[in-house]
Amino acid sequence: MLADRHRMYFLADVIFVLTACCTSPSRGDYPFRNVSLPWDTRVDNLVSLLTLEELQPQMARGGAGPDGGPAPPIPRLGVGPYSWNTECLSGDVKAGPATSFPMALGMAASFSPDLVQRVARATAMEVRAKYNNYTRNKQYGDHRGVSCFSPVINIMRDPRWGRNQETFGEDPILSGILATSFVTGLQGDDSRYVLANAGCKHFDVHGGPEDIPASRFSFDAKVSDVDWQMTFLPAFRACVKAGTYNVMCSYNSINGVPACANKKLLTDILRGQLGFKGYVISDQSALERIVTGHHYVSDQVKAAAAAINAGCSLEISSSDPDAVFMHIVDAVKANLTTEATVRERAKPLFYTRMRLGEFDPPDMNPYSKLDVSLIQSPAHQSLSLEAAVKSVVLLKNKDGFLPLDDNKYKRVAVVGPMGNYPEGLYGDYSPTINQTLTVTPLAALNQFAPNVNFAEGCADLPCQKYDASGVKVAVKAADIIFVCLGTGSQVEAEGHDRPDVELPGKQLQLLKDAVAFSDGSAPVVLLLFNAGPLNVTWADQHPGVTAILECFFPAQTTGTALLHVLTNYGGTSSPAGRLPNTWPQFASQVTQVYVSWTNKKFTTPRLQLVAVTRTTLTPNQPKTLTFTVPAEYFAVYTNVGWVFPPGVMRVYAGGQQPNQQRSVGSNVLTADVTITENKTVNIV
Repeated sequence: MLADRHRMYFLADVIFVLTACCTSPSRGDYPFRNVSLPWDTRVDNLVSLLTLEELQPQMARGGAGPDGGPAPPIPRLGVGPYSWNTECLSGDVKAGPATSFPMALGMAASFSPDLVQRVARATAMEVRAKYNNYTRNKQYGDHRGVSCFSPVINIMRDPRWGRNQETFGEDPILSGILATSFVTGLQGDDSRYVLANAGCKHFDVHGGPEDIPASRFSFDAKVSDVDWQMTFLPAFRACVKAGTYNVMCSYNSINGVPACANKKLLTDILRGQLGFKGYVISDQSALERIVTGHHYVSDQVKAAAAAINAGCSLEISSSDPDAVFMHIVDAVKANLTTEATVRERAKPLFYTRMRLGEFDPPDMNPYSKLDVSLIQSPAHQSLSLEAAVKSVVLLKNKDGFLPLDDNKYKRVAVVGPMGNYPEGLYGDYSPTINQTLTVTPLAALNQFAPNVNFAEGCADLPCQKYDASGVKVAVKAADIIFVCLGTGSQVEAEGHDRPDVELPGKQLQLLKDAVAFSDGSAPVVLLLFNAGPLNVTWADQHPGVTAILECFFPAQTTGTALLHVLTNYGGTSSPAGRLPNTWPQFASQVTQVYVSWTNKKFTTPRLQLVAVTRTTLTPNQPKTLTFTVPAEYFAVYTNVGWVFPPGVMRVYAGGQQPNQQRSVGSNVLTADVTITENKTVNIV
């Protein structure tokens, strides 16, 4: 009887297994397809259905290389391929036609969080429109997805680095403010779906140049906890708060541990301190370089385990199809990591894809309706023009020379290698150049005056070969001279640093000749294009150079933007709290708020920018501005964590830095805030 009862249970078990096998749900019946369930429930279900062998290529195929992407389909579950590798830095990069916007450094020069947000939103709409078209036609591959490897929020500490143009500059708080705008603009404002997901990079302590003192691929950044927390982490903290879905771990090591295998960085700080819930992707070949560059572990199996255990979810491989994460199964079998850990790392990948709308009916997602008519639309071209205008920085305006009187100058000279070189106006990681929408300075100035003479002077942007004769002819008898110099991607780009901060090659000589050949009879306007920080001391101090504008392009309608600046430039003086506009034209004012600490016991910046806004003023109508400074900006990092140091905090607000030697005509308001208690604070 007992034996029969056991036999009955055994038969029941067999019947149950057979039934489960033969009546498995259809693809549409899986819980991960159920739109009424919570996101996490759906993600847990989908990941639980995948074998470890299926998870491995999902995590190894983040992009790049012949076999680097897309992540492969899972036909038995009806899951399609997915392309992770998309660049959205200044428009949709390497993806055919796209509206081009100024590089990140130019957007930072605008000091306009609102503008950064609108530019990111326009970029995301074009990316999404293409994605909708690609998926309908089942076209997958790099630069065909909606997961962006942008923004770049590394801190610019050395002006020679070729990637400075990709960053928001040297200030950690401003970088965070603009990163917040970029992330929110890119990801959209729908309560359920994401327009295109952001990816903040490169995490962390990854400034250049590339090969000083060592290659970024193997560089070990020695950083104190104070510098790490107060300089390199604030922008990423802001990015996480803004809701970014992705953070990219960098090539370098930090205090001896490669960033992509750094548990302190990717788990303790990123997830523990900052509260990040998304996925970490490696920079291209960064996982391979854990072995080959840093020699941190001896083989790819151990590298896979180290990255998984640290917190990495997705790999961008090199051209080698044998990616590190293609050894995940081997790492689990060797007990170097666990299957449970692998599954946890995979969950944010599928959560992101769900929030992008991949597993829901398309008619539920408003972004699925975006089409390619958005690409380079008149509205986006107009926004590109606005961004270009606001990215221009006036370095010198002798005796109020600008704006120009366009009826005064009949004979114009345009000289220099940037005068008529569309490719030079575009920086690294820019969209495909559209010649019909790119107006060079020469083309723009041809609309400004009836007689325009042009001479390049240099054979190319590096300007090693220079012929002064053409410059001399061009400037002779000119009423005004525009000298167009700068860098461009020939001189600075990823992997292409500058040896110094001087004007490239013979460009300075060209400028000197243009001034000398004019005999002082014509004003000289120096236009610096695609310029990271450049030494223009001679031009700044020489009386023959009347105006200097730093033009952080690229942008479509470039020359039109330049002409707009030259003929419509306005400015104002403040008090910062109430901005008067005594100009008889529209004017733009950048108001900056700084703090300084008087308690010298703590390591703090001399001045810290904590708020900024750009205000458009209508003629003869003042505006009142109100700023709220987050309390965390008053904190400093110490050996016991973040504290509010007792003492006086001085707050400044104005149109320039306090105590600035060269006044821009703005006064600066000051106020003191007294902190009476040395109090620790949790900065999240």
